[in-house]
Amino acid sequence: MKDVVAIWDVILSDGVHKIEFEHGTTSGKRVVYVDGKEEVRKEWMFQLLGKETFCVGPAKTKATIHILSGKGYVFKYTLEIEGKSFKKFVENRSKTTNTWVLHLDGKDFRIVLEKNTMDVWCNGKIIETAGEFVDDGTETHFSLGNHDCYIKAVSSGKRREGIIHTLIVDNREIPELTQ
Repeated sequence: MKDVVAIWDVILSDGVHKIEFEHGTTSGKRVVYVDGKEEVRKEWMFQLLGKETFCVGPAKTKATIHILSGKGYVFKYTLEIEGKSFKKFVENRSKTTNTWVLHLDGKDFRIVLEKNTMDVWCNGKIIETAGEFVDDGTETHFSLGNHDCYIKAVSSGKRREGIIHTLIVDNREIPELTQ
């Protein structure tokens, strides 16, 4: 029987990861599950407060669950990803990545562009790309099966908006997924 007290869905470039935290408040037991797989297990801990650090996904992204005391005998659980609060991590991620989801040849594809490195991920793996300068910006070319794809980067002309990234597959624009 699980005593799951907190669940988070963490979106990384390699996909969405489900983190579950089990905390036995009488025994002090702590168990962390990432995508259903047990990552941390500690039995019979006398210290009910504290933290558990573990890694998420193939890129081994560092995560920490903090166990804090609330009012009375209630506990509060917070998640930190790469040293940032979960909320800050999500806000930062929306600024540093673009995500598109599309269906081609009977398969679903999740394409993620990491703006700071210009790495392109497809279904959890970095894919090979070729960059090219064009008149109005840059294009990052890659293939999905027999489909020609590229991510076009152009200036918005507005300082606050910065660069606009658009995914084009077979000369058709794919709408961006809002997280």
